Amino acid sequence: MFEIVSKRDLSPNITEMKVKAPRVASSAKPGQFVIVRVDEHGERIPLTICDYDPEAGTVTIVTQTIGLSSKKINSLNEGDAFADFAGPLGRPSDLLDLPQEELEKQRVLFVAGGVGTAPVYPQAKWLKEHGVTADVIIGAKTKDIFTYVDEMKQVANVYLCTDDGSEGFHGMVTGLMKDLIENQGKQYDRCVIIGPMIMMKFAALATKEWNIPTMVSLNALMVDGTGMCGACRVTVDGQTRFTCVEGPEFDGHKVDFDEAMRRQNMYRDHNKTHSDNDKCKCHG
Repeated sequence: MFEIVSKRDLSPNITEMKVKAPRVASSAKPGQFVIVRVDEHGERIPLTICDYDPEAGTVTIVTQTIGLSSKKINSLNEGDAFADFAGPLGRPSDLLDLPQEELEKQRVLFVAGGVGTAPVYPQAKWLKEHGVTADVIIGAKTKDIFTYVDEMKQVANVYLCTDDGSEGFHGMVTGLMKDLIENQGKQYDRCVIIGPMIMMKFAALATKEWNIPTMVSLNALMVDGTGMCGACRVTVDGQTRFTCVEGPEFDGHKVDFDEAMRRQNMYRDHNKTHSDNDKCKCHG
């Protein structure tokens, strides 16, 4: 059993938990994910690793309530335990592949939207630990639903934007990106974008115009964590790839976002009344 050692609500439907999982914590890397089961009858739910502490033996996950299974996860409390907490799975961020001397020269921009802020955090934190202070854009509809802002400010230069102008730049993340690059003279060697699919699509289109190599995380497509159900299929550079086993990060300039969004829309209404992984059972 994997005990929940702390829990806090980040917003009305987004919950952070630190889970005691020493083996996962000792080998986790930024960009990877875990698969959890609430109990022996529960579904396998893939969740991105948002932080890890090898010394304490804990792994931090953030769960947004969408279907019945994620609702059940968020109903757990400190002292409760998961039946399974398997990982780390998936490929780590490609930033980890760079030699230290090359890494130190990188000017990195992260663009985070919604719950995408949480999985951006371990990458920005890892860079800070390796001598690189990245710029991070965090976008939200309104200031009340920002998450991980204080944590991010400890490891990166943070720029906020809201659709309603309640805090930071008034507008979309793409507008703030343009302001930083075209008006403030910022230059970037690479960009990592994590958030809603539509946001990643247009942010990636923008970085393509500026010739900035870009990675996007397609963790929202993952279901069983093995690729066997086929729900995580995505077309990248004309080839079918499986997010669970070959991702979750891919070249944002080569992803067929329109196809990915069509697949998401197939599942959205179904998931309102069914479990989170019923999309796998119905379309596997």
